[in-house]
Amino acid sequence: MVAIVSLLDAEYSDKVNSLIYELEREFGLKGVQATPYPHITWLTANDGSIDEIKAALGQAAGICCRFMVRTTGLGVFPGVNPVLYIPVLRTYALNRFHHQLHNAISNISQETGAYYHPEFWMPHLSLALGDTTPELVAQAMLYLNRESYCWQMELTNLTLLTKNGDHYLKDGEFPLLDSREPSALKLSSLK
Repeated sequence: MVAIVSLLDAEYSDKVNSLIYELEREFGLKGVQATPYPHITWLTANDGSIDEIKAALGQAAGICCRFMVRTTGLGVFPGVNPVLYIPVLRTYALNRFHHQLHNAISNISQETGAYYHPEFWMPHLSLALGDTTPELVAQAMLYLNRESYCWQMELTNLTLLTKNGDHYLKDGEFPLLDSREPSALKLSSLK
């Protein structure tokens, strides 16, 4: 399994990591650190065609501009091991690019993560996952509730993360164009 993400810039990586390390110190939560880079996940896929995925990401980055995204509040994906996160607000440009990227990767990979289908995708910044319980996440939410997390940041890359032992590490980084206008080219034609 591979993940296609956008890594955060240094300022927001530091902010997210600070929160992650506070949650480790206060509640022992460190499962999210299996991916040592704060990021927004576009989608996951099987890694059977990793060279083709890298080629598609290079093409996608070459026809897409950087994105300004906003975050706000805290959220929880429920379950036995809930995920605590900061939501990223969806916009037309973000949705459009995600849909095109999903289509391009679906043409290459036999399996993409169901949670990352354009109809279900909820972009977010994970703060705690894997080693959580509902009780710990409730306590962590109360602890973090001191701030609104209304941030604005620029996404400047597509990055491929692959599993290496117990961690997901960078296996290719593709800078997005430094233009403010989205390209009219379609990613769905990538193969």
